[in-house]
Amino acid sequence: MPEKKDGEKPEYRVEALAKGLRILSLFSEQRPAWRISDIAPAVGMPLPTVYRVVMTLTAEGYLDHLPNGDYRPGVRVLTLGTAALRSLDLVELATPRLQRLATATGETVNLAVLTADQVLYLVRLRNSDLVTANIQVGSTLPAVHTSIGKLLLAHLPEDDLTSRVTESSFARLHGPNAKVSLDELRDELAKIRSDGWAMQDEELAYGLRSVAAPVRDAKGTVVAGANLAVQSRDWSTQRIVRELKPLVSEACQDISALLGHAA
Repeated sequence: MPEKKDGEKPEYRVEALAKGLRILSLFSEQRPAWRISDIAPAVGMPLPTVYRVVMTLTAEGYLDHLPNGDYRPGVRVLTLGTAALRSLDLVELATPRLQRLATATGETVNLAVLTADQVLYLVRLRNSDLVTANIQVGSTLPAVHTSIGKLLLAHLPEDDLTSRVTESSFARLHGPNAKVSLDELRDELAKIRSDGWAMQDEELAYGLRSVAAPVRDAKGTVVAGANLAVQSRDWSTQRIVRELKPLVSEACQDISALLGHAA
């Protein structure tokens, strides 16, 4: 192979791919959505070039185009990290405890984090009787309609919450009891923050309920949530609160302790 001279571009560098990666790297938890007009100066590319790259990324599912004109990472970006997610310390530490919770209850157990306005599943231990969407590790669901999602949204600063949750956040998959706006959801988020747990009552899908508790790191920051998902025909909301909430809360406290959190 010829020796590369100083300042020479790598022999196999694909400029179009590099431009796409530079654009994708702009998106972060602090700024999950961008407009094309803002992307161009941020990456130092001409606007027509950025437009073509963004259109390609959108067509391939790596970006989503929001009704307000912004773009945010699509599901294809989120699922790229699935293998890496499995190796995270959080997943490794949490999985044995979650497996014990699943065995003790016979119900589906999930661990998820917040990404933009969606929850991203890191662990899923499914009860085969649960009738729901085909959710697996790496899947995402609207945070506003899930117990883990509402729990994590409840612990966000106000400016972060309003930047993440938009009208389109409520327009995707949902069940008969789903909230339809952030204003409608606010009182529940305040109660979740106060109570320290969250419930989903047929908001994600008909016949599905769940109860979630927070996972905290050594600083006490809520970094993830775990839940127990059950069929509504078998579990009333009262029974969930009485029997399942203490179990998922205890499991999350144990996981938090493994992460260095002192209760």
